[in-house]
Amino acid sequence: RFASQQSPVSRFLQTPYAGALISIILVALFLAFTQPVFATWANAMNIVRSNSVVFILALGATCVVIAGAIDLSVASLTAACSMVYGLLMVAGLPALPALLLIVAFGALLGAINGYFISYLKISYLVVTLGTLSIYQSFALILNSGTSISVFSFEAFKPLYAFVNGNIGPIPVLLLLDAVLLLILGGTLKYTGLGRAIFAIGSNREAARLNGINVPLVVMGVFIIAGLMAGIGSLVQIGRLTSAAADVDPTVLMTVLAAVLIGGTAFTGGEGGVFGTMIGVLFLGVVQNGLTLSGVSSFWQGMVSGSILIFAVWLGGVRQILRRKRHAGRS
Repeated sequence: RFASQQSPVSRFLQTPYAGALISIILVALFLAFTQPVFATWANAMNIVRSNSVVFILALGATCVVIAGAIDLSVASLTAACSMVYGLLMVAGLPALPALLLIVAFGALLGAINGYFISYLKISYLVVTLGTLSIYQSFALILNSGTSISVFSFEAFKPLYAFVNGNIGPIPVLLLLDAVLLLILGGTLKYTGLGRAIFAIGSNREAARLNGINVPLVVMGVFIIAGLMAGIGSLVQIGRLTSAAADVDPTVLMTVLAAVLIGGTAFTGGEGGVFGTMIGVLFLGVVQNGLTLSGVSSFWQGMVSGSILIFAVWLGGVRQILRRKRHAGRS
């Protein structure tokens, strides 16, 4: 009855991603007036393309964080998948089998993370910090630390055309992002697996007592994260036309920042992929605005790090306020 008495504006302001969405609008309006090129369709689609890999990785990370864990290995896992794809191209594997194998390989690496965490009862921080180094070393070992150019391979051309193609004025990557968003959003909201993920993140022991197979579900979210890393690696290769062994040190931070800015609580049990989309857009708009304004890349990392700290702090404040509201109603 209390919720029904609230206005739509009040209900919106209580959503976890309201602050990020309002911030995007304000920053976008400021940039539209100060940097005219910002408001063009071409620049908007450039933001979509340049942040697509982060968005795909963040979708998987959202499921992990909702379940009450964090995957620190996602960037290294992506690099490992990229290098395996490069070697498959060198070996002459056809396009479709190579794509399927990379997605499956990403899921396998995610399953390894999940197995150690779920069934061997090792802390997710210890496991994913360890596999961060293991997967990075694996990527470097595969080709002695050097990148593999795949542009000249015939089997790479379908992936290149897909990643860089358009349907009318709309990039295919935007459609891919939308499909993945709908699939994972629907899974979290309308399926038993999604409800189990939220239940485990809220109270793992209570979820177990209610008959949820906690180890299997936790392993499942890490497999989802691995799947997304495999897909993200293919998008990255399609954009760069090469498989890179080096891990971008900012990717992990950007992924986690997007998840937290989007309202997914780092303590688990709350959040969603729609909020993550808002978080990715916010970071993308800020980075794009800094670039258009001529701000040095040295300062951009400082801005991103500050935003991450602020997002974690804001999440904590939001949880305190929510507990106070619930206590007041009772």
